[in-house]
Amino acid sequence: MDKIQMKTPLVEMDGDEMTRILWRMIKDELIIPFVDLKTEYYDLGLEHRDETNDKVTMDSALATKKYGVAVKCATITPNQARLKEYNLKKLYKSPNGTIRAALDGTVFRAPILVKGIEPYVRTWKKPIVLARHAHGDVYKDSEMKIEGTFPIKAELAVTDAEGNETRQDIFTFKAPGILEGMYNTDASITSFARSCFEYALDQKMDLWFSTKDTISKVYDGEFKAVFEKMYEEEYKEKFEAAGIEYFYTLIDDAVARVIRSEGGMLWALKNYDGDVMSDMMATAFGSLAMMTSVLVSPDGVYEYEAAHGTVQRHYYKYLRGEETSTNSVATIFAWSGALRKRGEMDELPELIEFADQLEKATIDTIESGKMTGDLALITSLENVTKLNSEDFIKAIAGNLRALRA
Repeated sequence: MDKIQMKTPLVEMDGDEMTRILWRMIKDELIIPFVDLKTEYYDLGLEHRDETNDKVTMDSALATKKYGVAVKCATITPNQARLKEYNLKKLYKSPNGTIRAALDGTVFRAPILVKGIEPYVRTWKKPIVLARHAHGDVYKDSEMKIEGTFPIKAELAVTDAEGNETRQDIFTFKAPGILEGMYNTDASITSFARSCFEYALDQKMDLWFSTKDTISKVYDGEFKAVFEKMYEEEYKEKFEAAGIEYFYTLIDDAVARVIRSEGGMLWALKNYDGDVMSDMMATAFGSLAMMTSVLVSPDGVYEYEAAHGTVQRHYYKYLRGEETSTNSVATIFAWSGALRKRGEMDELPELIEFADQLEKATIDTIESGKMTGDLALITSLENVTKLNSEDFIKAIAGNLRALRA
């Protein structure tokens, strides 16, 4: 069978550790044999980011704006341990945070449901989709360690274009401490809100939004106000006609309500909240490696990625020559999502069909009882075969070839 042709390249962002190993396997076994793959490649592995002083990360984001669709491997956000391990020049920012800020998009994450992997929360009957604001907050913060001659007074200072200064006391330190500053913009919050309302309408899902505006009366209060104003002025009648609702509550109350719910809603969250809750949601639905993640910008740019980390523990086993059984499903679905969107944009029905077949082959493999170790531990299926990382991908490839025969 001739390979499926592409018109426009995908932006390909390679990553770190075990997911980098899986990335190569997925391309070799599941993509390249079937697709004449065209990508513009960027190595976002930590060593190369350090070599380029992290310029490669911004370059990949700009390329994504140019081509419209990207697929990203999981990457390391270095901490002090990684700084020493990789002998880095400095502690670089989160690559995801940099890309999200550049694209000013919203991250939508949804569980990948398969038979035999039941949610840990027994009340959940439908997928819960998370919408994560992807701009500012802690991912673009400014931090300072407070040292010197005490007392030290910390203030929030803002200077306008005419030189007028506004100051507000934060805290007077009488001993060493730490300080952090965060920001956001009304424009980004507005685009986030609109993306959420539009997605909810498209999927006919209730939209929940939660912050902590009782404590953060200005910062979180602005998010709440933007959502409420947009709903009342632009979306209330549309939601009522579609038979869905917009619901706001405090985030601690929302967590309790979600646990008691049947699912089926779109849950919109600020950047950090969405980061934390998406991992909780993925695990509660079965596995961190069983969740799709796509960043959607206001101007229609898409970046697909796995919603989990680089699987460091498995990578060290791999380096020791030990066998691993690493779940590659979320990374496979990142590729299928990007290929499908590329096919939609370039009007390539064969590429769209291939993406559908790749996802079906993956789900069929698991539902036939062939799966990685994380799923084998929690499945209700009988006669399960636990496969290593490579054999799992090869099993999917076999099903994919059968679907395309």
